[in-house]
Amino acid sequence: MELNRRFTPISLLMLSINGMVGSAWLFAPLYAAKIAGSSAIIAWLIGGGATVLIALTFAELSVMLPVAGGTAQIPQLSHGTFTSFILSWVAWLSALTMAPIEVQAVLQYASTYFSSLTSIVNGVPVLTKIGLVWATLLMLGLCIVNVASFKGLVRFNFILFSFKVLVIILTVSMLLHASYHPSNFVGVGNFSQNGWHAILAAVATGGVAFAFTGFKHGVELAGEATKSAIAIPLAIVGSVVCCTLLYLGLQVAFIGALEPSFLAHGWQNVTFVGDVGPFAGLAAALGLIWLLKLLYIDAAVSPLGAGLIYVTSTARILYAMSQIGYVPKFLTKLNKQNFPVAAIFINFVIGMFLFLPLPGWQAMVSFLVSGMVISYAMGPIALLCLRLELPNEKRAFRLPMANVLCLLAFYFCNLMSYWTGWETIYKLAIAIVVGFIFFMFACASGRLKSQALGMKSAFWIIPYLGGLILISYLGAFGGKNIIPFGWDFLVIAIFSVVILYLAVMSRAGVTNEQLLHCQAIEAI
Repeated sequence: MELNRRFTPISLLMLSINGMVGSAWLFAPLYAAKIAGSSAIIAWLIGGGATVLIALTFAELSVMLPVAGGTAQIPQLSHGTFTSFILSWVAWLSALTMAPIEVQAVLQYASTYFSSLTSIVNGVPVLTKIGLVWATLLMLGLCIVNVASFKGLVRFNFILFSFKVLVIILTVSMLLHASYHPSNFVGVGNFSQNGWHAILAAVATGGVAFAFTGFKHGVELAGEATKSAIAIPLAIVGSVVCCTLLYLGLQVAFIGALEPSFLAHGWQNVTFVGDVGPFAGLAAALGLIWLLKLLYIDAAVSPLGAGLIYVTSTARILYAMSQIGYVPKFLTKLNKQNFPVAAIFINFVIGMFLFLPLPGWQAMVSFLVSGMVISYAMGPIALLCLRLELPNEKRAFRLPMANVLCLLAFYFCNLMSYWTGWETIYKLAIAIVVGFIFFMFACASGRLKSQALGMKSAFWIIPYLGGLILISYLGAFGGKNIIPFGWDFLVIAIFSVVILYLAVMSRAGVTNEQLLHCQAIEAI
């Protein structure tokens, strides 16, 4: 029994946008402005542009190979088992964290009215026992919607999508109408060394890159898309373009609505009372009480909608990992609705262990971005590899100037990973080491005996991960500053060219049998 093709182009686009618009829009405009000031607008343009470029590589791959859990399946085809496991492990671990974080955000916002849900520990809101009970119920609710009914999932997603987008448009228009101070935009385009450093740090750690992570929902759900040649590019690229416009509007409205007195002590000291974010604070200060109430509701709805879609797509990554043999086979089990119920349940159980004291929204965002971006790097690499291995394969969507654009996309992936800083990268390194241990366990258990491990094709992956860690340690974003800001762009450019060359040259030879097997995994 296989997954069904059921997501239309419009429903897949709405799923991707809904998964992308979570807690990020409530916080990222504030955090980005605190780091980069009014030049945060430039950060959104860079983040959106880089993500579109990366998304285009996945659009070609996912149209040619519309499979469930493309994060695991595509590198398996281009570079074999070992590379696929490491990249799918990092992607799954990052995606798995999202639903619990969004649920915790809902409860954190709700604690404004129900203080028993959270307590402050070392300045960080932590769920109480009552809060954990509600977290369990909300996580279960997201899982039930995902397994009970396809129509229910689509309808619920449509309601959440419509509400969230409407609230964002209303927020932007009302703030621009009620309060607009052009003087706040003095400094946009501050392209000094410190200015650029702040802009790029805002992309990685201010929530900008995090705000676009949902574009890969279209990749993970490609195996369930109807009219895949239209649906997949629309969902993957269209969602990024739409959200870039929404986020730019929010950032401009936020900067323009601030009273100049807020900036008397600098952008880094702009703060708002409470946990619902800066827009509620602005609405309260401007006397927009109806908008304030709407924002309080949306402060729960937005994260809940994003969490719902992450439950959907993260289960497809685990489902694909089980198909390949990385994790036990029972995780491919589907229910009567042809939903991967076993994968959803296991993600729920593991996700519950993540409701622990976290070092704050911004720090967790940095970790998630660093992991997600490494999984993004496989897009441009796999595209070039499959162009060489399968030059005559039909491609309903074909990326123009692939050699140049893939190099740029890979370069942007490495830059965004580097910009998250050493404090984040070393934690990711630990998570990757844990992944190696799980891989060895999978080999010892015999689940991978029937296939080659692809160690020769993984010749590039260790230098790649090790090089990213070393450059971060020596770099100017929380590292030793041995590689100063400015020169690090050149270092990463040379590093990207070398690794991309190694990755393409060490690609696995794709046979027709392997391609047919991968295409056979497509949903009926």
